[in-house]
Amino acid sequence: MIRVRIPATTANLGPGYDCMGLALDLWNTFEMHPRGPGYSVRTFGEGAEILPTNEANLTLSTFLSECKNMGVAPPEGVHLVCHSTVPCASGLGSSSTATLAGVLFAFALKNRLADCDPADLDRSAVLERAISIEGHGDNVAPALMGGFVIVMPDESGVLTQRVPIAPLKVVVCVPEFDFPTSKARAALPDSYSKEDAIYNIGRAMIVAEALRSGDDAMLARAMRDRIHEPYRLDLIPGARSVQSAALDASAICVALSGAGPGIIAFAREGFDRIGRAMKDAFTVASLRSRYWILDATSEGADITRLPV
Repeated sequence: MIRVRIPATTANLGPGYDCMGLALDLWNTFEMHPRGPGYSVRTFGEGAEILPTNEANLTLSTFLSECKNMGVAPPEGVHLVCHSTVPCASGLGSSSTATLAGVLFAFALKNRLADCDPADLDRSAVLERAISIEGHGDNVAPALMGGFVIVMPDESGVLTQRVPIAPLKVVVCVPEFDFPTSKARAALPDSYSKEDAIYNIGRAMIVAEALRSGDDAMLARAMRDRIHEPYRLDLIPGARSVQSAALDASAICVALSGAGPGIIAFAREGFDRIGRAMKDAFTVASLRSRYWILDATSEGADITRLPV
């Protein structure tokens, strides 16, 4: 049996569209049990009632397709057990944990067949494959590496920079609202002005430095965006009011978490007050919601071979 433990992530971080992400102390755990013949999945916790239990499951389908991609024969049967605490379709990287788990399982199987330690993986190769599947790396990179990561694919592979940051806590409020990533991406324009590009480039660099140094005033000024939030916020009922409510309740700054619909607030105190204010604002917009108070984590994906 192989077990993989992967953290939630928040991506974009305001102006860092598709290139900045942060790992959060909320985890999904996946176990692969060889069993045959046939394939099955059982999920406990978040998404247990809606996630597929067969080859349509994202982790299982990714595992099988990556085995094929690497020329590795998959077992005749596999049973996956998923213990999920990351809410689905929330902006907290739940689908990225599933994709990454599938890639890690495939690499682990390749190692085992070569009589190598399944946990001793080439993480650069794992990251490149996960990004190839996801199309962008701002969720899978911090999920794999932990911490705050700047990531950008280029013609030679993937550029990553893991930046140590000051201790950090966030409040994430997630409404019960269907806002798939495909819809969020479809809302974006095909091109941007030079002024908007400059606006975001400068602020993304300042956000990175503010997180590194723990400069809250700098973070508050820089956590602004012209690339994706203006086009997505109005598609999420109450989102702008939720942002204002968090700031009024003493949040340092607020942004969409990933593509949404979750809203993330950075703070030093009053976490429950901020969460309740965000939840109340969604209620006014006729949406039920939940909030989490989470620490940033420097830990990334962990893979372990366990006794059968």
